[in-house]
Amino acid sequence: MRNIAVTFGISVLLVLSAFNPVGVRSYKIDKIVIDPGHGGKDPGTHGSISKEKDVALGIALELGRIIKDNLPDVTIEYTRKDDSFPELDERADVANKIDADLFISIHANWVGNPRVHGTETYVMGVEKMDENFKVVSRENSVILLEENYEEKYDGFDPNSPESYILFSLYQSAFQENSLRLAQKIEDQMQTRVGRNSRGVRPAPFLVLRKTSMPSVLFEVGYLSNAKEEKDLNDRLNQVYIASGIFRAFRDYKQELESMN
Repeated sequence: MRNIAVTFGISVLLVLSAFNPVGVRSYKIDKIVIDPGHGGKDPGTHGSISKEKDVALGIALELGRIIKDNLPDVTIEYTRKDDSFPELDERADVANKIDADLFISIHANWVGNPRVHGTETYVMGVEKMDENFKVVSRENSVILLEENYEEKYDGFDPNSPESYILFSLYQSAFQENSLRLAQKIEDQMQTRVGRNSRGVRPAPFLVLRKTSMPSVLFEVGYLSNAKEEKDLNDRLNQVYIASGIFRAFRDYKQELESMN
């Protein structure tokens, strides 16, 4: 635990030292990293006809295409564009190395109740930990597939609630803008895309903790719900969802750059 505390403390100092007090990098939002969750040997969760890694990749690539078509000056980087398995720290490193302005991680959810459906957008946080622990531990358990994960993540155990206590030390300097984008995504899903929005939620996802810019993790829906799984595998619905994320990003970009 001591090693985790030291690592988190250093992370806080690095983020704060790099943070522009007036907001987001002179209000110029021109570099975005899109992270399709899971991949390769890690399928993520699954329903009766599909795997999370494939749904996430399809929507992520569509999002990138729409951004490039409509905002050609924006640089887009992906953590993966195929069925590969980038580790969690590598995903964050892609964004940190290019000094990205935004990080969007795309996932699909699963729960034991097949009636549950809808989208959720997560930002870094430890509030309501009990409520979100199942989805957090499932997504973070991806590190168990990585080599030397105990050393790499300083003994962090994704299935132990105690391991998350020190996440409270890492309150990102970019929390406000992460919340800003997350709310825009959920608003788009509810009002324009016609999906059930389950709202914006805080959760200590490792992939968000390691990024040094506004970051969100978007759950596109539940593969445990038969109807929603079918919708999420429909090409046109993937375009609609990606378009909703794009509009949220576009509005976020315009709003922040207008403050300059």
